[in-house]
Amino acid sequence: MRRARVLYFGGAVLIAIAGYLITARTSLHAQQQRASVQVGANDIGGVVSSSKGPEAGVWVIAETTDLPTRYIKEVVTDDSGRYLIPDLPKAKYNVWARGYGLLDSPKVQCEPGKTVDLKPSVAPDANAAAEYYPGNYWYALLKVPEKSEFPGTASNGISPGVKSQAQWIHLIKTDSCESCHQLGNKYTRTIPQMFSNLDPPQAWLRRVQSGQAGTAMMGGLGQLGPKRATELFGDWTTRIKNGELAAEAPPRPQGVERNIVITQWDWADPKAYLHDEIATDKRNPKLNANGLIYGSPEESRDYLPVLDPVHNTISQVKVPYRDPDTPGQPKPLAASNFWGDEPIWDTHTTVHNPMFDERGRVWYTARIRAAADPEFCKKGSSVPSAQLTPVERSGRQLEMYDPATKKTEMIDTCFGTHHLLFAKDANDTLWTSSGGGGGVVGWLNTKVWDRTHDAQKSQGWTALVLDTNGNGKRDAYVEGEQKVTTAPSGESLGTAEAVNTNADPTKDTRLNAAFYGIGIGPDGMIWGTVLGFPGGLVRLNPGPNPPETALAEYYEVPWNDPRAPVWGFSPRGMDVGGDGIVWVALASGHLASFDRSKCKGPLNGPKATGRQCPEGWTLYQTPGPKFKNVTESGSADSHYYVWVDTFDTLGLGKNVPIITGNSSDSLIALVNGKFVVMRIPYPMGFFAKGMDGRFDDPKAGWKGKGVWTTWGTRTPFHSETGKGTLPKVVHFQLRTDPLAH
Repeated sequence: MRRARVLYFGGAVLIAIAGYLITARTSLHAQQQRASVQVGANDIGGVVSSSKGPEAGVWVIAETTDLPTRYIKEVVTDDSGRYLIPDLPKAKYNVWARGYGLLDSPKVQCEPGKTVDLKPSVAPDANAAAEYYPGNYWYALLKVPEKSEFPGTASNGISPGVKSQAQWIHLIKTDSCESCHQLGNKYTRTIPQMFSNLDPPQAWLRRVQSGQAGTAMMGGLGQLGPKRATELFGDWTTRIKNGELAAEAPPRPQGVERNIVITQWDWADPKAYLHDEIATDKRNPKLNANGLIYGSPEESRDYLPVLDPVHNTISQVKVPYRDPDTPGQPKPLAASNFWGDEPIWDTHTTVHNPMFDERGRVWYTARIRAAADPEFCKKGSSVPSAQLTPVERSGRQLEMYDPATKKTEMIDTCFGTHHLLFAKDANDTLWTSSGGGGGVVGWLNTKVWDRTHDAQKSQGWTALVLDTNGNGKRDAYVEGEQKVTTAPSGESLGTAEAVNTNADPTKDTRLNAAFYGIGIGPDGMIWGTVLGFPGGLVRLNPGPNPPETALAEYYEVPWNDPRAPVWGFSPRGMDVGGDGIVWVALASGHLASFDRSKCKGPLNGPKATGRQCPEGWTLYQTPGPKFKNVTESGSADSHYYVWVDTFDTLGLGKNVPIITGNSSDSLIALVNGKFVVMRIPYPMGFFAKGMDGRFDDPKAGWKGKGVWTTWGTRTPFHSETGKGTLPKVVHFQLRTDPLAH
C-alpha cells in the first residue's frame, strides 16, 4: 500500500514536471514569436493564441474614439498567430482578436509602439461559434419553394408572376429583398420583442412595414406573394429561435487574404445611410491623392458626407435643390423597432452616385425638381433627342460641386439619372444610367456645359434600338410598350421582357429597357445591365452623330439555354476592364464575364435579340452556402455591384474584378480563376455598393494605394453595434505579408 502511494505520488510529480516543461516550451515559443514581430513606434503587434496554441487566420482589431471620428483598423494573423497593425495615429486603442471557432479575446487598451499578446477562448459549442458567422451562412437556412410549385398560383400563395424557383431567388436577393440591406444578420434572423406577440408570418408582415422604406419592402413582398413569403420567413426565424444553426462554418482567411489591412472611419450621422463614395477620377486613379472622400446618402440626407483620411476628420457639403415642389420622403408606414414613428430620412435630392472629373470636381446624380420634364424634352421640341424619343418625366437629374470654389451647379436633364461615368473622349462626356426605367440612356457634354451652362444644348439621350433588319445602320423601328415598373427616382422595380414585340424584317427593334449598371469599354462603347429575369447586357455604339446613329446590341444572361455550360440570371452592377471584358454581378450567385470577341454568330439581324452569343459568357459561382433545398444556382450571398481594378490599385493585378459580398461582410476578388475573400470582421453587417481605387503615393508600395468603399446599407443600426452606429468609409490595402510595415 505504501509502495502504491509512492508510485502515485511519483506519477503526479512526473505529470506536473511534464506540464511545466510544456508550459515553459510554449512560453519560450511565444517569447520567440513576440521577438520576431518588429513593432514600430506607430504599430501594435504580438501573438494570438488560445488553449490550442497559436491561432492562424484570425483578425485583430484596433478601435479608438480619441480621434475626431471613430477609427478602426483590422489585420489578420499569420501561420504562427503573429500580427502587426501598422501606421496607427496616436491614440488609445481597444485591441482584441476575433476568429471563426473562437470567442473574442478580452479587449486590451494600449497605444502604438506596444507589443500585446491576445488570448481568445475556444468557442464552447457550435451555437457560440456561429454567432460570428456572416449573414449568408444563416440566410442559407431559408427554405425556398420547391421547383415543382412554380409558376405561382392563388392556392399556393406564390405570385403568379413568379414562374420559376430561380425567379423567386432573384427576388429574395439583390433584385428586391436585399437591394438595400442584409438578411441573415443577427437582427433580421430574429424577431424583435416589439413584434413577438404576433404569429411568425404576421410578425414578418408587420416588421416589413416598419421604417421609411416600408412601402418599397411591401412592394417586394407583393412581387413574391405575401402569404407564402411571410410563411417562409416566419418558418426561418422560428427554426433559428428553436436552435437550428448554420449548416457550415466559413473558412478563415487563407493565403493572400491574410495580407489584407482594413481601415474604417465613421462619417455622416446615426440616422443617415450611404450609397456610394468617390476618391478619385476612375480614368486616372492618381488624381486627388491623399484627398477628401465624398459620399452619397441617397434617400436619407441633403448633404455629401466628406472624410479627410489624413487628418481623420469629417465634414459635410450641402446639396441644394432648385424647385420648392421637389418631392421629399414619405412618412413611415408603421413604427420601427429602432426609431418609433420618427421619420429619420429627410432628403429631397436623393443623391445616388458621385464621380470625380479630371479637374477634381465632384459630379453626382441628384433630384432638383418635381418629375415633370421641361418643354424642350417633349414632343415638338427642336432638340434632336426629343424629336426621336420625347421624354415626359425624370426622377433625378445632375449636380456638380467644385471643391476649389465651394460652389454647386444644378443641371436639368430630361433623362433620369442613377449611376454615372465619364468617357475618355474630347468632350469629357458624362454618361448616365437611369436605374433601369425611363426607356432611354442619357449623356451630358461637359465641355459644352462648361462653356455655355445651357442644359438644353449640353445633353442628349437615346432609345436602345437593335439593328434587327441587319443593314448596319439605325432605321425606323418597332417597339412594344415601355412598361418597366419603377420607383419615383426611376429605378426599375419589376421584371419585364426586354424584347416585347414581334420583329419586322424591314425595321429595327426597340428594347423595353434602359441601363441599371453602366460601364465604358476601352473602345468607347457604352455598356449597361438590364434588370429582370434572366436579364442581360446592352452594348451601345453611339456612332458618329448620336442619337441618330446610336445602335444597341443585347446579350441575355444564359438561362435555360442548352448551348451554355452554366446558367445564371438577373444582373445588377457591372464594369468593363481595360481589356474590354465586361463583368457582371448575378443574383444567381455568380460573378459573370462577357467577352464579345468570342461571339461566333451574327451580332445584328433578326436573330440577334439576346441569345446569339452564349459562348461569350463565363460564370463563376461565388463562395459560400446555397439556400436550403436548392440544387442549382442558389447562393445565399447577394452581389450588388462589380468594379474592375483596371490599374492595380489594390495589388492583386490589373483588370481584377471585385464583386460586393453583400451578405458575407466582404469584397470578393477573382484572381486567376480563384476567389479572394476580403471580409470585414467588425462590426458584422458590412454591406458595400460602389468602390474605386486610388494611388496616394505610387512610390510607397502597398502603403501608397488601396481600394475605397463605404457601408452602403440603408440600416446601419442592423449591424453588430446597433442603434447609434454611423455609416463608415472603408479602405482596403494589400501588404506583401501579414507582418509587413
